[in-house]
Amino acid sequence: MSATKIELNAFPPATEADWRALVEKADRSVDSLATDAEDGFSYGPIYGRRHQASPLARLRAGSWSIMARVDDIDPVRAGSQAVADLEGGAHGLALALAGAPCAHGFGLPLDAIASALAGVRLDIAALRIEPHPRSREALETIIAFAAEGGHDPAALSVDFSLDDTGSFAFSGRFPGSESEHRLRLGRETRALRARGLSGRTAEADGRVYSDAGATAGQELGAVLATALYDLRALEAAGLSIAEAAGAIGFTLAVDQTQFEQTAKLRALRLLWARLLEACGESQPAPARIHAETAWRMLSQSDPHTNMLRATIAVFAAATGGADSIAVLPHTAPLGLADKVARRLARNIQVILQEEAGLCVVSDPAAGSGGIEALTDLTAEAGWNEFRKIESEGGIIASLASGALQNRIFDAASARHRALAEKRTVIIGATIYPLQTERPHAVLATPTPSESDWQGERLCAPLRPRRLDEEAEVAA
Repeated sequence: MSATKIELNAFPPATEADWRALVEKADRSVDSLATDAEDGFSYGPIYGRRHQASPLARLRAGSWSIMARVDDIDPVRAGSQAVADLEGGAHGLALALAGAPCAHGFGLPLDAIASALAGVRLDIAALRIEPHPRSREALETIIAFAAEGGHDPAALSVDFSLDDTGSFAFSGRFPGSESEHRLRLGRETRALRARGLSGRTAEADGRVYSDAGATAGQELGAVLATALYDLRALEAAGLSIAEAAGAIGFTLAVDQTQFEQTAKLRALRLLWARLLEACGESQPAPARIHAETAWRMLSQSDPHTNMLRATIAVFAAATGGADSIAVLPHTAPLGLADKVARRLARNIQVILQEEAGLCVVSDPAAGSGGIEALTDLTAEAGWNEFRKIESEGGIIASLASGALQNRIFDAASARHRALAEKRTVIIGATIYPLQTERPHAVLATPTPSESDWQGERLCAPLRPRRLDEEAEVAA
């Protein structure tokens, strides 16, 4: 049986008028199909293609880096997991130290870093130290360990953060004075550059805001304000705008709202370029964006559904142009993930990258009328939030006054009302729940600790809260 040849012009093109006629035939208006975003704007449902759109530039073309979290409280087990992740397709490791905002009650002990990295090829594996008040000590530990193994520290790929803004937002405590913090950020960055280390030394981390309930615009505004704070500190230390920008990285949380998350990452690239241009950089380098699947979207009820959420989130991050991605295991809300959950989390990225080929096109959303419009609207919301924060004195002052937290709390409350009124549903939690939960293996249950958080309490802390926790309260 011969295959039927399909003519390219066999189907007549559908115009916007055709679509509108079909909608009206169903006694609906096109406007009724628009989606209301949490940042107060509406988008959709029909957009024409943007033929003049150009792909947004990234630091490098091709695959994003698959990052595996190292957050086990047991250093030997953490080391075994790290090797398994790298052998199983991961390109690098994200070290979450005990007490880090993103550790969620677990985390690698600071004095166990060398043990956890004992079997890791430091000459080929990228490392990332998640923001933590003692990340500088962690970096020196890695440098010393690498030197013992004959590795030139300057050849290492290690990103970490001297910026304590996210830690301040999470704990409510600021270590020392703000002026000392700014001086340290600039001084130590210059010292590390003199030693040949080229990794990021400041991270504008949006997860602490997202975890607490921030909208996409609020998260973008907060990371942009943090990046400007770091930029000013580094410039004051003698770095050029280009050098300072190259020392700053961004981290965003990505959830299952696919189009909105793709637009959020693309919006950050636009915002960073706009900010650098305002600072006098005529040809700004692209933002370096790390994405992690959002803690707040994970459900403790029927946690297998989290694998679907994570897959959509990774798809969104990849099509949004993330430079690296980490996936929280589906059992993370229950406790410390075992090797099976870690493997499943890792393979979500491996499959999407190597089998689905998401890395073949650098910016697949470029020219899509709907995504381009949503990118612009999200960027506008992020810029408006950034301007509010700056009008309040900058990110530290806004947090100290509680202004930013209040806006995030308002957004979280609105989301809570949507759950209570069943305008938002969570599969497995508020709709189609299991009558009896399946057993799930975890290695340990969380034990939140603030042992590393020093300093006077100066602001209301932003603490992570999952949506299914809100649903339990609403029920």
